[in-house]
Amino acid sequence: MAVLFTKPSTRKFASPDAWEAFVELFRSERPRASQAWDDVFGPLWSGDIDDLVIVGQVGQSLDGHVATATGHSKYVNCPAGIDHLHRLRALVDIVVVGVGTALADNPQLTVRQVFGPQPARAVIDPKGRLGKDARLFADDGVRRLLITAEGSNTIAPAGVEIVALPSENGNIAPSAIAAYLRRSGMRRILIEGGADTVSRFLAARCLDRLHVTVAPLMLGAGGPGIALPPLERADQAHRMPTRIHKIGDDVLFDCDLSAQRFVIGEAKKST
Repeated sequence: MAVLFTKPSTRKFASPDAWEAFVELFRSERPRASQAWDDVFGPLWSGDIDDLVIVGQVGQSLDGHVATATGHSKYVNCPAGIDHLHRLRALVDIVVVGVGTALADNPQLTVRQVFGPQPARAVIDPKGRLGKDARLFADDGVRRLLITAEGSNTIAPAGVEIVALPSENGNIAPSAIAAYLRRSGMRRILIEGGADTVSRFLAARCLDRLHVTVAPLMLGAGGPGIALPPLERADQAHRMPTRIHKIGDDVLFDCDLSAQRFVIGEAKKST
């Protein structure tokens, strides 16, 4: 499969030359040189648990919402926060979204705001609800997957691969999705949304890292950024190592979840 690179739009970005060099080194199998971007994206180079790196991302308001009560979400995060999302896309092998996000936002899931290669795209659509004209299905030279439930009789547009996996109560296990993508040659996986899909991967212990970009605004009500099963006591919560970065007007919380990640690929051997 050809790797398609795009140049950024005409909007100015911080250190574009450094970013271009970082992307090309990161996506190669050569050791990375020290770059200004290492602090934010270096942890995505390789996994600590197995040969996968699975990162989830959520963009939310200060009061924990990804959209207003009416479902409007463009744009909660600042332009630099959107650039960060596109940089994540440029560094992974595949971007995965749930069908709810695909229906609500009709995303392209491409790298447009920054320099970088176009990743493969996948939608988790157990019941085959997404129409053939969805923009993520566009035939632009990258691999496209429709992940659906076994027996759903889903029909995909020409050139889009159908991946039928076992389901339970209408849901496909995140570990089954990640295992299939690994068998398909994907090593760096971005779970981009929506919040429900990211939450399911988090609850299933199928994320190495979670990027939560918090915007300095309050929506008052709306869908939550993360929704997990409730705990009785606060001291039962998993407290994870976290690194904090300023991304324009937003604050990025880079959460290291590797200590609780479920082994999916070839386990790393302790030395």
